[in-house]
Amino acid sequence: MLNTETTPSSRIYFIDALRAFAILMMLQGHFISGLLDPVFKDNSSILYRIWLYCRGFTAPVFFTITGWIFTFLLLQNPTQGWSNPRIRMGLKRAAELLLWGYLLRLNIFYLLLGKINPSFFQPDVLHIIGLSLVFILVMYVIGYRFKYLCATALLMIGLFIFITQPLYTGIILDHLPKALAGYLVKGNGGVFYLFPWLGYVCIGAFIAYIFPKKVKYLWAWSLVFLISGLFLILQSSSLFLFCAEYFNIPLLKSVSNNNFLFIRLGDVFVLFGLFIFLQPTFKNKTWKKIGTNTLSIYITHYFLLYGSLTGVGLYKFLSQQLNGYQSVLGALLFTISITLTVLYYKKYQNKIRCELHDYQLQLKQLLLSLRRK
Repeated sequence: MLNTETTPSSRIYFIDALRAFAILMMLQGHFISGLLDPVFKDNSSILYRIWLYCRGFTAPVFFTITGWIFTFLLLQNPTQGWSNPRIRMGLKRAAELLLWGYLLRLNIFYLLLGKINPSFFQPDVLHIIGLSLVFILVMYVIGYRFKYLCATALLMIGLFIFITQPLYTGIILDHLPKALAGYLVKGNGGVFYLFPWLGYVCIGAFIAYIFPKKVKYLWAWSLVFLISGLFLILQSSSLFLFCAEYFNIPLLKSVSNNNFLFIRLGDVFVLFGLFIFLQPTFKNKTWKKIGTNTLSIYITHYFLLYGSLTGVGLYKFLSQQLNGYQSVLGALLFTISITLTVLYYKKYQNKIRCELHDYQLQLKQLLLSLRRK
């Protein structure tokens, strides 16, 4: 969800394509899940099951890519350590994400009544990504002199968060302030939370440490990701069950019984492998434009679909009212219109701002002339 740039010589095109793919999947996913009539959410339909499964890997892709590209930029900067300008830029980006996260959940009508809407305190994806960036920065500052040790620590933290998921899922942290508890675990009502989503960011950061700056053998990396991903999808549950029985560790049996985190990580790796293999086809500037404007696209879609600030959006009028054909067509039009709107604005934003400034000056002059009369 980061709008970051790399130099042309170091740009990894498939990452832009992955971010573009993930944001487009998110747009259609939010539209269909929110507006499709529950009658059509039929698990007996193979098309619906495929759509539902694919929708499930959108967030893991976002979080893993965030850790990868953010850490990649930290490591590739010529200046390392405390003087790395990416530290300041990262903190600024984290603050921006947190600010937008709260703003998107704010309702001005509650404010007029002197209240705060309850959903305001429920963290969303922007909050968690922002805090995850801060965590990655802390890890970088502590271990930038020992890159391999830092990479290992990030991998271990990510795996630890995933493996211990049965221990903290559903926990209610009554002793903590509600605004803080919602950031930590699912049991406090947030949409997204640090645990387990921080695990994907840590694993993405680990990949940034081991992935070379200039890749000579893309096919080899593609193969590594594909094999790793397929293993996680097909065999990780059996592996955890075997380890649980062999070493008598009940926790691993719980992981095996509800192994969605590692399976989704496998989905992410398979996508990485496919997109790396198709890297030569992603040098089109459109992928880069979409991939580097995911935050703007996310914000725009939130206003139009959920009605941030006012509560007036498509969701208010069409929630769970569309049939299958209407949902698919509507999702297509919604995705295209949001994307084109953001890209058009980015392309002509300086011209648009100048025109708006001119209109503002003209309006002020008109008001002044009216007062004089």
